[in-house]
Amino acid sequence: MVDTALPLRQRARRPTPAELDAIPWLKLLDGPLRERALATLEVGDAQPGERLCRIGRPATFWFGVVDGLLKMNNDDSLGQAVTFTGVPPGGWFGEGTLLKRECYRYNIQALRPSIVAGLPIDSFHVLLDGSIAFNRFVLDQLNERLGQFIAARETDRIHDPDVRVARNLAALFHPTLYPGVGSWLRITQQELGYLVGLSRQRVNQALHRLSDAKLIRIEYGGLRVLDLQGLRRFGT
Repeated sequence: MVDTALPLRQRARRPTPAELDAIPWLKLLDGPLRERALATLEVGDAQPGERLCRIGRPATFWFGVVDGLLKMNNDDSLGQAVTFTGVPPGGWFGEGTLLKRECYRYNIQALRPSIVAGLPIDSFHVLLDGSIAFNRFVLDQLNERLGQFIAARETDRIHDPDVRVARNLAALFHPTLYPGVGSWLRITQQELGYLVGLSRQRVNQALHRLSDAKLIRIEYGGLRVLDLQGLRRFGT
């Protein structure tokens, strides 16, 4: 039973061997740098609605999803709520903020019970300074995420709900950003609706259209992508 009376930071624990295996960049390290990462990595069990990052708070950790689903959104107290992206298993985020040692410009919130890993900012910079392979991983992350956000900007201008669902769903299956997903993602239609900004009923209609087009298969507890490129091109 998770004691949610304590902040997530105070509930942090050491990662299990299986959780370490789910961290994609850890296998790139060896020697003292790997030992540094292993000694400072922590994991926490985030509950639905719990925030890992808050707008205006200093960035102190590089976060990744071991299991579960998070969403990145804006400050909805001053206007319409906007979800920038979802973060499924294998996804790590916030490296740009850590590189500049800035405060967060977005909120990160758990959509369901999630296991989240965190690497302290000082360890993050030690790995950057000492490992070319780690630098390459972070560079690839930044490059792919830039492309993802440009695509998301274009998707925001599309009024066809089916196309919006297809593009947002394809983003969740990005093999570089979210290597823990593979071809099957555990997600509910309600959760997908939160990410896309549509009702569960409208998401259901879109998913059945994508299923009829042989792009996805709706399975118990989640979705399987049959044609990722087709999903990305849907509606063009």
